[in-house]
Amino acid sequence: MNIIITGASRGIGYATARAFLSVPGHQVIAVARNGKALATLADACTEGSRVILMEYDLTTPPDDLAASAGKIFDSLDILINNAGYLVNKPFTELERGDYLRSMEVNFLAPAFLIRALLPLLERSDIRHVVNISSMGGVQGSAKFPGLAAYSASKAALNNLTELLGVELAEKKIRVNALAPGSADTEMLRAAFPGYEAPVTAEEMAGFIFSFATTAWKVISGKVIPVALTVT
Repeated sequence: MNIIITGASRGIGYATARAFLSVPGHQVIAVARNGKALATLADACTEGSRVILMEYDLTTPPDDLAASAGKIFDSLDILINNAGYLVNKPFTELERGDYLRSMEVNFLAPAFLIRALLPLLERSDIRHVVNISSMGGVQGSAKFPGLAAYSASKAALNNLTELLGVELAEKKIRVNALAPGSADTEMLRAAFPGYEAPVTAEEMAGFIFSFATTAWKVISGKVIPVALTVT
């Protein structure tokens, strides 16, 4: 399979890239702003798997990224939009830039990247887009103080997922979102010092790997909560 994973330099994205590279025959374009942090993914390749490290700022237009991917892949089987931005501030302290950055990274970047990669996705027999969202963006889920900008941007991503499940159906492109609860990542630890998450990044990555490679056969346009809690 040919796979693109964004936000692959750390946390869930890094662990997910390693999960794919542990299987022979997979080619992964690993995308992140921090090229140095991506470098260690080369050690994760098993015989027959391949990783292409791509340093790229997803808040810029993704045309160059898509063009580079087109020179590497004849088709794209799976796109995992994992890159994210989390700011933890009380509502009264959030600034315009916090909202703009959250929407830019968590919503606009996936939207424009999906559009740019449609030609490559259409050449695949699988055609699965997996957006990594958050339980904070799921309607009716428990909400936490300080995450207004983050949760709102993830709610927008969830809605986009449902819409694209319909709009891209005629192209046979499946679009789904996974909404994890708290997983032990650098981003979570930075936002909530001292909090102990019940799930490791590797455990979440194993679920994402399984979902991305199998769920395209049976569902599209769905937002799937992935959490140990009921709400």
